[in-house]
Amino acid sequence: MGRWLEWLQRERGVVLEDYDAAWRWSTSDPEAFWASIWAYYDVRSTTGVGRTLEGSGIADARWFPGTTVNYAEHALRLTGRADSDPVILAYSQTRAPLTVTAAGLRDQVARVRAGLVALGVKPGDRVAGYLSNIPETIVAFLATVGIGAIWSSCSPEMGVRSVVERFGQIEPTVLLTVDGYRYGAKSIDRVEEIAAIRAALPSLRRVVVVPHLDERHDRIPDALSWADLLGHEPSVAARPVPFDHPLAILFSSGTTGPPKAIVHGHGGILLEHLKLLGLHTDLGPGDRFFWLTTTSWMMWNYLVSGLLVGSTVVLFDGDPGSPDMGALWDLAATSGTTYFGAGAPFFMACRKAGLEPRGVYDLS
Repeated sequence: MGRWLEWLQRERGVVLEDYDAAWRWSTSDPEAFWASIWAYYDVRSTTGVGRTLEGSGIADARWFPGTTVNYAEHALRLTGRADSDPVILAYSQTRAPLTVTAAGLRDQVARVRAGLVALGVKPGDRVAGYLSNIPETIVAFLATVGIGAIWSSCSPEMGVRSVVERFGQIEPTVLLTVDGYRYGAKSIDRVEEIAAIRAALPSLRRVVVVPHLDERHDRIPDALSWADLLGHEPSVAARPVPFDHPLAILFSSGTTGPPKAIVHGHGGILLEHLKLLGLHTDLGPGDRFFWLTTTSWMMWNYLVSGLLVGSTVVLFDGDPGSPDMGALWDLAATSGTTYFGAGAPFFMACRKAGLEPRGVYDLS
C-alpha cells in the first residue's frame, strides 16, 4: 500500500497522506482510482486503454469499454518468478505432495487449452469442474478461461442433487471430474455420482476424468482422461476478450431456495483481485499463500488469484482435522506458508482442541 501511495504521488501527482485519505479518493474519483490499479500492476490489453468508465449509475455503468483483457494471460505472467520457481505446492491425503513450477504451469495450461479447443470448446461455452483442490483444477480453470469459455466448479464432496441444481442452470458442454478422493482415512468413490450427474446434464458433449483415487479412468464409460488433454501440443494462444466477458459462474449457498448463479467478468476480477491481494494483503513473489477451501467456495477463486501477484499458492485436499487439528499447522511449517487463511469454524475447532500452534510448529 505504501509503495502504491508513493507511486501515485510520483506518477500521478496525487498526494494522499494516509489510508483514510486514500479510501476517500478511491470512492470520490473511482475512474482515477481504477485507472491507477491498471497502470500500477501493468495490466495489458491488445486494444490499449481508452475510457475507464462509461455511464454513471449501477445499472448502466461499463468499466473500460472497448478494452480487451484475459485473466489467464495475467495469471500466467508470474511476475518476478523464474521458470524453475515453484508456483503451486499441493498437499493431499489422496496422493503424494506435488510441486508445479512456473514453466510447468504455463506448459500444462497451454496443452489443456489446445485439448479443450480440440473437443470443440469455444468462447462463451461453459466448462464445469467436479474437482478437488488440486493442481489439475487450476490448470483446467486457466485453460478454459484462456479460450474465452466460462468456468464453474463444485467440490466432489457435494452430492448429485446439489451439483445438478448448479450445473443444470448453466448447460456445460464439458465436465472435468475426479473419480474420487480420500478424506482422512476414508476413500470416497464418485463413479456412481458422476454417472448420475452426466445423465442429468444433456448439454454435456464430453467428460474428462482426472484419475485421483484410482489410476484407471476407464471406470467411467466413454470418458477421456486428463492425459488425453495433456497430450496436445500447446498450439492455441490465450484469446483477448472484452473487459466484461464472463470469466466464471459461482453460486450462492442455496439456503434460501435454489442456488443463485453469480457471473464474474475477466476484467473485474482481474483488477479487484490485484487490488485485494496486492495492496490490501501485500502478497507478492516472496509469499506462499494458503487458504483452506474447496472448489465450491469463492475463496478457491481468490486463492488461485495469488498467481496474479506472483505468489506461490499452497493447496490442501482432504480432512483438515486428520489425524488431528494440527495437520494444517504442520503443513504451514513444511510448506513455508507466509499467509494462512481459513474460515472461522476451523479456528474455533483449533481453539476447542486447545491447540497453540506457535508453541509446536515452526511458523517463522
